[in-house]
This record gives sequence, structure tokens and C-alpha cells, in this order.
Amino acid sequence: MFKEFKAFAMRGNVVDMAVGIIIGAAFGSIVKSLVDDIIMPPIGLILGNVDFSNLFIVLKEGNLAAPYASVAAAKAAGAVTLNYGLLVNAVVSFTIVAFAVFLLIRAINKLKTAEEEAPAEPAPTPEDVLLLREIRDSLKK
Repeated sequence: MFKEFKAFAMRGNVVDMAVGIIIGAAFGSIVKSLVDDIIMPPIGLILGNVDFSNLFIVLKEGNLAAPYASVAAAKAAGAVTLNYGLLVNAVVSFTIVAFAVFLLIRAINKLKTAEEEAPAEPAPTPEDVLLLREIRDSLKK
């Protein structure tokens, strides 16, 4: 049973998939930082100093009365909130990741089509054919 599992785990596709998942998770954290720290602040500034990560609706007040300055303050007070700003951030993050994957797949497909379109080199002439040509040429002389 251990031998079968080892053969399964060491297949190329499984290892490649594991590497892809690990790199994808790391890429996800980079994109999250890009969205939260680089993209959303200027967009929020253009829209009038809006911090998307702190856009929320209070569904039920907590121990302290509203208004709450941030999602963290609302949660600390025990309020129940609908955090639609975090959804906006997640949608932007997803869009960036989807676009990056699209560009990667597009580049791979271009490489594949370029490889397929390259003309194949003609096969080398077999030695017996070369020998027969030599004999023919010498007989002509």
C-alpha cells in the first residue's frame, strides 16, 4: 500500500499541481497586498477619501452604540456588520488574479502555436540511398 501511495505521490502531475498550489497561494498574498496597499487607496482617494476595507452596514449594534469608525471597532463592540467593502477588495483581487492567469495561459498558447508552426527539418537521407546515388553517379561516368 505504501509503495502504491509513493508511486501516486511522485507522479509528475501531482508534484506539479502541489508546486502550482504553493506558488498560487504566495501569488494570492502578493495580489492581496497590491490591491489593499497600492490600488484601492488611490481609488478611494478619487472617490472622496473612501477606505473600501471599512465600508460596512451595521445590522445589529453591539455593547457600545454606533457609529463605529471601522469594521474592527464594530467587531470589538460586538456589533453584527455586513462588510461590503471587503467584498469590493476581494472582487478587485480576483479580477487581477484572473487577468494574470489569462496572460500566462495566453503566453503559453502562443508558445505552443509558434512551436507547431515551425517547419520541421527534413529527415536526413538514409545511408543506403546515398550509397545508391554514388553508384548511379559513378555508372553515369
